[in-house]
Amino acid sequence: MAVKFSPEELKELIRNAADGEKFPLAKLITELEKPNSFEFRKLLFDELEKSGFSGNSSLTVGLTGTPGAGKSSLLGEFSSEFLKRFPERKMAVVAVDPSSHISGGSFLGDRTRLSLPTREKRIYFRSQPSQLELGGVNPYTYHVIRLLRCFFDFVFVETVGIGQNEIEVSKLADLSFLVMVPLGGDQIQFMKSGIMEVPDAFILNKCDEEALAKASYHTLTHTLEFLRDLSPGGSVPPVFMTSVKTKRGIPDLLEYIVSEKPGDKREEETLLQIRKWVKNEYGNFGLRILSEIHFPKNADYETYEALAETEIGKRFKDGSATRSE
Repeated sequence: MAVKFSPEELKELIRNAADGEKFPLAKLITELEKPNSFEFRKLLFDELEKSGFSGNSSLTVGLTGTPGAGKSSLLGEFSSEFLKRFPERKMAVVAVDPSSHISGGSFLGDRTRLSLPTREKRIYFRSQPSQLELGGVNPYTYHVIRLLRCFFDFVFVETVGIGQNEIEVSKLADLSFLVMVPLGGDQIQFMKSGIMEVPDAFILNKCDEEALAKASYHTLTHTLEFLRDLSPGGSVPPVFMTSVKTKRGIPDLLEYIVSEKPGDKREEETLLQIRKWVKNEYGNFGLRILSEIHFPKNADYETYEALAETEIGKRFKDGSATRSE
């Protein structure tokens, strides 16, 4: 893929995006989301690093859960409260929407439920189609998050509501939440699927009616206690009771999130994403070759990708394997 922007244009887009201008940032993301964007990604992230935008201090927060749990409305209320209480800090939202089976585009359901100030430079919202991927995020979500981390203190990722298998976001987030609703039956379903073991914390949303909220809260906490007993040494993650209608629990949830610090798993995260890419491109043969490659420590994603493609490509070139292996 030919690089669309000259070095000077790229620098200008980065400067404007860092100043909170939404259109330049949208142009950068659009290029990132294109297939075969390797050359552009390499130039972009090299320039960001040279300009001092590492993204290492940004916190990535993932929200996942079943359809109807109120993730979008909760995130909208949370964003408004964030802007009021932290005037010096910035946040971005990546909302992965269901994809059309016809066009592949996003239905944009999340955008209709979030009411955010359009001229506020401290917040940025981006919809992404899921592209019919399992796991709740799409193939380019990772690269968009990498970019947003360079400009925002917090990056929120809301997954498409697809049920019990949307755990991919936990591999991209420093802090991940599972959003549930009172007496929705999710406690038993998620307990069976194992997704209860993935989040760092739980949000029991739509707690508008006190009796139902308390009953579900006790059911959920007892379930988590039971899971902890099955895994000795584990701790019970926090459970937040929230309501967009009554504003219940929003300030407590906000304080919990802003008190967290980014983890030290960026290297692990990068290698997991490389593994996912190799699996999609080359199958099990690629994964086997990947396990034999000695990567340099703390290199960027593009360096890993280039090394992996070179080494795997050598094996295909000499006829020792095919992509279908």
